[in-house]
Amino acid sequence: MWLIIFAVVMAALIAGIAYLTVAACRFGLIQKASEGKKWLGILISLGVIVILFTAAALVMDFTNAVIVLVFTFLFFLLFGIIGFAAEKISGKSSKINWPGWLALLSTIIYFSAGYYLCNNVWQTDYDLKTDKSVGRLKIAMFADSHIGATFDGKGFAAELKKINRQHPDIVLVPGDYVDDWSNKEDMKTASAALGKMKAKYGVWFSYGNHDEGMFNDRNFTAAELESELEKNGVHVLADSYELVDDRFYVVCRKDSSVSPDRMSMDDLLKGIDTEKYVIVLDHEPNDYDNEAASDADLVLSGHTHGGQLFPFNKAGEWFNINDRTYGYERRKGTDFIVTSGISDWAILFKTGTKSEYVIIDLEGKN
Repeated sequence: MWLIIFAVVMAALIAGIAYLTVAACRFGLIQKASEGKKWLGILISLGVIVILFTAAALVMDFTNAVIVLVFTFLFFLLFGIIGFAAEKISGKSSKINWPGWLALLSTIIYFSAGYYLCNNVWQTDYDLKTDKSVGRLKIAMFADSHIGATFDGKGFAAELKKINRQHPDIVLVPGDYVDDWSNKEDMKTASAALGKMKAKYGVWFSYGNHDEGMFNDRNFTAAELESELEKNGVHVLADSYELVDDRFYVVCRKDSSVSPDRMSMDDLLKGIDTEKYVIVLDHEPNDYDNEAASDADLVLSGHTHGGQLFPFNKAGEWFNINDRTYGYERRKGTDFIVTSGISDWAILFKTGTKSEYVIIDLEGKN
């Protein structure tokens, strides 16, 4: 799947450079500089694009530079089509390259908003009810902090202070707490901050696909991560569960992409007291049918980053990779929530979504 996505992006990149080179020739400044020579206008346009792409890659990185270029191409293509249609309908051609200027403006607005939505964090609230005797429970949940992506260990600690001010009873972390490129010092700072959370029932962690180091490009191991979390009082579970305060269960599943042979829901929940409320942490939202058919009452996931970039934010559902991209769903009596993540991975923009942590007010019988 990733090879297909890579191939599509590279094809779009090549097409984008070609199209943008031609589109840029329509700007008055380039027409003036080229003195009416088409070949010179193309060279100047290509040179400007290469310079801007290189600058973006240096300021951000290659991945984000590619994203910016591809979406710039899409905006120029969109307004180019609109401009072409307008000329055909009116029978007149404009002396001003308004499609090009609108494409530039749209690109700037799109990525400015995307950067802001990605690099700031909001609180999202859900109110749930159950017939089970769990009383009232305030759950704080966040996923995909990817320490080092949009904030370092100290920045992460600052976000936790916001969550602490909500006075949650329990804090749940369904995966991708760290990234493949997180550094050990940030990981230790972040873990110490988790240890200072004041939740009555503590902090609970379930592995995501990046926590164990998919690309092994960091200076600590998964074992060191687990040791640091446990040293700070964080409960780390993998394909196991614990009964909390004789009121509810916390169940943590292994990540499906890292551990394809993980336990099934039936095997994992075998022997559980079904009279008690069951919360499942499953990083990737891709096993809804089995989870809905099980004794799980609430399933919490991340991984999707809310779809990341509009208008492709439903791609995971289109290709049957994920059962849900974002938000709440109830299926066969089981509640499902997917968060867009408190941070991000490689891409520094979110459009059509935002970075968040989640507060769930659960009301059950006393």
